[in-house]
Amino acid sequence: MAKEQRIIGLSPDLIIHPGETLAEILRDREMSQKELSVRTGMTEKHISTVVKGQKNISVAFAKKLEYALGIDAGFWINLQANYDRELLEFEEVNNITEEELAVLKPLKQIMEYFVARKLLDENANEAERILRLRKVLAVSNLTAIPKITYNAAYRAQVNTNINVDVYVLYAWQRICELVTKKITVSGELNISLLKRFIPDIKKLMFEGINIVQGKLEEIFSQCGIAFKIVKHFKGAPVQGFIKKTEDEKLILCMTIRKKRADIFWFTLFHEIGHIINGDINQRFIDFNSTQSDAEAKADIYARDILMNAREYKDFVLKGNFSMSAIESFAKKQGVKSYIVIGRLQSDKKIGWDQYNEKIVLYEWAE
Repeated sequence: MAKEQRIIGLSPDLIIHPGETLAEILRDREMSQKELSVRTGMTEKHISTVVKGQKNISVAFAKKLEYALGIDAGFWINLQANYDRELLEFEEVNNITEEELAVLKPLKQIMEYFVARKLLDENANEAERILRLRKVLAVSNLTAIPKITYNAAYRAQVNTNINVDVYVLYAWQRICELVTKKITVSGELNISLLKRFIPDIKKLMFEGINIVQGKLEEIFSQCGIAFKIVKHFKGAPVQGFIKKTEDEKLILCMTIRKKRADIFWFTLFHEIGHIINGDINQRFIDFNSTQSDAEAKADIYARDILMNAREYKDFVLKGNFSMSAIESFAKKQGVKSYIVIGRLQSDKKIGWDQYNEKIVLYEWAE
């Protein structure tokens, strides 16, 4: 793409130097540069270079102009600041590399998300999108994203069976930070209170997903956690994201990318397990295929919260996996029947296609 096509409707000729405004005022007042020189105490050469756009209006000169012309120094300072900003934007646009433009391709879905939420103009050209994405993603050049190292990126790289696009993953993490920014939490993380809320959280699986998100936000907020279900994107096969922000607020974001309600609830308690187990010192992203001691402990926590381990073992040993037996056992455990079905499928006690009509599918709710 030629540089000319990247310009945001702005050419150098349209960027007005403050000296042009000064020249117009002098003409209107029929004041010579020599007279202004006397009034301001600056040399004629200095006045001439400013008028010609060869020298900027300094704060000191702006104050002198205030005395000499009766025009507030702030006017000249703002005029100079606007000129500097426009000139910088022009230079930024014309210095966009082909490498940075190429980053827009993997971020196609991300940009559609930003457009829908008014964070990006639908009609913006590529240069405008680059500049806006730099601001939203908090990076001065999009090509720097792969160099931003954090725990989640490392875990994605060491698990080669996970298909991750580093740009999409970074953008998804940034979205999590943005959507939880306005959530107010009640003080610092309160693990004890979170444990006491577990039965209430478990009961929410009997509600619709739209109600679930609001209720979960309320509960987690009381425990010092900003919670949100966040849209998933191809290239970021993420289950959950935990991070402590600069102001010590803990954020917990989840997706429902596989839609299955049993997976959602297992993942939710898996993430709670990470929090309770203290796995929150760094940015912590759960991928579908990640294996570690921390993951194993979180899995055990989720399984045991959803169903009593000993009672589930006894249920499996009986070998009766009829729908009526499953429903009876689920009622005893205080869970929906799809939780038991999902566990039996995962443990290969029944086929993945068995009782699938009983599995509730969640649609993403923002």
